[in-house]
Order: sequence, then C-alpha cells, then structure tokens
Amino acid sequence: MKLSLNRLATALAIAALACATLSAEARTFRSADVHNKDFPTNKAVAYMGEQLSKATGGKDSIKVFGDSALGSEKDTIEQVKIGALDMVRVNFAAFNGIVPESVLPALPFLFRDMDHFRKTMYGPQGDKILAGFEKAGFIGLAIYESGARSMYAKKPIKSLADIKGMKVRVQPSDLFVGMVSAMGASPTPMPYNEVYTGLKTGLIDAAENNYPSYDEAKHFESAPVYSETMHSMSPEVLVFSKKTWDTLSKEEQAAIRKAAKDSVPYYVKLWEAQEKAARADVVKGGATIVPAAQIDRAAFVQVEKPVWDKFSPTPELKALVQEIVNAK
Repeated sequence: MKLSLNRLATALAIAALACATLSAEARTFRSADVHNKDFPTNKAVAYMGEQLSKATGGKDSIKVFGDSALGSEKDTIEQVKIGALDMVRVNFAAFNGIVPESVLPALPFLFRDMDHFRKTMYGPQGDKILAGFEKAGFIGLAIYESGARSMYAKKPIKSLADIKGMKVRVQPSDLFVGMVSAMGASPTPMPYNEVYTGLKTGLIDAAENNYPSYDEAKHFESAPVYSETMHSMSPEVLVFSKKTWDTLSKEEQAAIRKAAKDSVPYYVKLWEAQEKAARADVVKGGATIVPAAQIDRAAFVQVEKPVWDKFSPTPELKALVQEIVNAK
C-alpha cells in the first residue's frame, strides 16, 4: 500500500511538473493583416507583441503576417472565429453584418473632427463598441483610427448637387451603400483592387477613401480632385479569437489587453506621419485638394440622419450614438 501511495505521489509530481513546463513554454500568437509589413497597423501589432513579451517575461509574443499571407480579410476573420488563427486586424466594415455595434463608428458625419473621434473611440464609448464583439465570438482589443474618408473624382464635390447622379465606388457594405444613396449618387460596390481600373475606364465616376489609400493605390492619377468631405471616420479594429482567449489565464488576458491599449498611442504617431506624407505625395503627383471649409457639410449631414436611424435600430444602439454625439 505504501509503495502504491509513493507511486501515486510520484505520478502526481510528474504531472504537476509537466503542466508547469507546458504553461511556462513560450507561446506565439499569430496575427493577420492585408497590408504590408511597414504599414502602421502591422507595426502597432508588432509593438504590442514586444510589450506583451516584456509583461510575460518572454512567455507570450505575437507574430504578424502581413501582405494577406494568411488570406483575405474575410478568410482571416473566419479563421479567428474558429480558433485556427489568434488575431486579425481589419476595418470595422468587415464586421458590420455580424456585430451591430461595429456599424456605429462608420455612421456618416458622426464625428465633428478627429479630436471628437479620439475622445470617444479611445474612451468609454469605444470600449462599449469593442465589448459588442464578444457575442459574435471575438474579443475586441483595440481601435485604430484610419483618418477621415473623403470623396475623389475628376471634379470638385462641394455640395449635394455636385455628387448627384455620380457612380461612386463603395465598400461591399450596406451602410456605405445607404450613405452614398442618401447623397443622391449611385453607389457601386467594388473590390478595392479594382478601383484604379474602374476610375480609369469610367466604370465609376468617383471613389472615397483616406489619404494613404488614395496615394498608395495611385487613384489620384485618374481622379485628381480630392474633396475633403470627411464623411466617415470608419476605423480599424484588432480582435482576438474567443476560442483561444478562453484557454488563457486571467493574467495572460490582462497582459494582452494592456499591450493592445498601449499600442494605440504608438499607432497614432505612425498614422499621423503616414497621412501627412501621403497628402504631400498626392499633391506632388498632381492632385488638387478641396479643403473641408469649402464643403457644404450641413447639407450633407441633414440627408444622412435617416441613415443613422436605419443602422442603429435598437434603443441601446441609439443611446450609444447619442452618447458619442454629446461627448465634448
């Protein structure tokens, strides 16, 4: 009996040692992105990985896969959902169909300016939106701004009359389709990589995006007038697989959340520098900028109010929209 007890004690000790060894092993979380390795989002997640490694004594880290190496945004979201991939960075629009809260930051003309965006999206309202991802099987970790999206075409777009009837490329998103329709234009959903040819051949009359995308894709060559309508500040979101998350200790979860939050100010500096450089590049390339002060913003805001109502259909969503609007 004594021998059996000794064997049992030995077995338990070996099992405990094995578990301790397993938990002490370094773990590398994989994160996907469609942008190249030098894009601000990838650099920010890499920075997050450095902070996480420091916080866990080298136990946990993050490896970033850019350039769509692990698939398209749709593919990688599905991989994160089932736990085959740990993290992904995408635009909020990619979640519009499955996370109701993800629609709110993209509502047209919701934010007065970038200061208003930062106060809310990097504050309590942003945290509430991130919390909404858990119901869909994701852990919302961080919001990364992506500037203001504006219209560009061969002519200035200063008023509703200027855009009326134009064929405008939009993301495959019901919200963006509704937004452009409300302006009196004809929304044309189209993959991003087809926009350059669409503008060049006249398949579309205009498109909308931020300065870095306008520059990177050389859209200014076919649509040389960039009108600062600043109609949407739809940001990026970094999410973690809930399936993987639930296997982590509370300490690991807390370390990941903190590292993600700490990556935001680092990202903002990178983004601001890229946005400034992109604006200078497109002007050098021949683009004309129509400043926001010349846009009839009040008229655009007025026609978009029904879009707000349609895409924030519940009392809870409407209350959160009003909370964002009221923030000073």
